[in-house]
Amino acid sequence: MQMSSSRPYLIRALYEWILDNDCTPYLLVSAAHPGTAVPEGFVEGGQIVLNLSPTAIRDLDMDNERICFNGRFGGVAQQVWIPVGAVMAIYARENGQGMVFEIDTETPPPEDQGPGDEPPKPTGRPSLKVVK
Repeated sequence: MQMSSSRPYLIRALYEWILDNDCTPYLLVSAAHPGTAVPEGFVEGGQIVLNLSPTAIRDLDMDNERICFNGRFGGVAQQVWIPVGAVMAIYARENGQGMVFEIDTETPPPEDQGPGDEPPKPTGRPSLKVVK
């Protein structure tokens, strides 16, 4: 029997663990991943780091498919949508503790994509170090 991905469960658990330890949860996201809606002006090298602290965002919703919330970027309110497969890492800002994930390449292409068109491929690896 094929089990579902453990990634969304790990993200939610690590989010709670980081908050329980009075740290700030940061999410490293591949902005090029299909279905990702993040503020383009804050994307660097195809990636974006997002502060998921309850004081920084509103209406956080994390399920097995996506993470979404409302935030302010440069003073402008914006809704953010992140497919779970686009999450590259979740870690505490204060000490770097958390987890790095491989980019999900199993995500099917968007339905409006024409035949022969390849989805953009994320480049590079996160530059985080695992701290024990």
